Amino acid sequence: MVNSWRQELPTLAGRLVALREPGPADIGALVDVLSTSDASRCGIDEPVTEDGVQAFVEHARHDRTIGIALTYAIELAATRAVVGLVQVRQLDPSFEAAEWEMTLLPAARGTGVFLEAARLVGSFVFGSLATYRLESRVLRENGRANGALRKLGAVQEGVLRRSVRRGGEYRDQVLWSVLKDDWGDHWVSTASRVH
Repeated sequence: MVNSWRQELPTLAGRLVALREPGPADIGALVDVLSTSDASRCGIDEPVTEDGVQAFVEHARHDRTIGIALTYAIELAATRAVVGLVQVRQLDPSFEAAEWEMTLLPAARGTGVFLEAARLVGSFVFGSLATYRLESRVLRENGRANGALRKLGAVQEGVLRRSVRRGGEYRDQVLWSVLKDDWGDHWVSTASRVH
């Protein structure tokens, strides 16, 4: 089971959202998601374009097949509209330590989508990939994201001074971590469901 995600990333479903690997049909929606001014860019350094997002989706599939990262499109269960993106990247060869980034369209924020998507991904990563530590870096001024990580039980470990460039200036990021031992009440089943 540990390496089966390399062949095919399982769909993770909750009450509000379904998480699935992004594909070519998602390019337009992902351009919208990644173009939001405060979006986590998941490693995209250049301006967000359809060609750039298409290359990102192809690269994400490649990274999954070699076992270094996984990427999920977040779609609303009710409408199937893509409203976000989450990516988890290994920080060591065994995937025991990983970094995750998530970004949502502004309309999906404050609706419970972030917490449900984070619980699904965290439970999958801790339960199926044998990850022990998840890290996240969030812009210091992003109060909503910092508060959401706190709700998940993440611990603020420090401030990374001027660690990322946005809009031509360097910005501070807050470093958060959550350990498998801390996941506690956030566990949800990520087992495949038969429809």
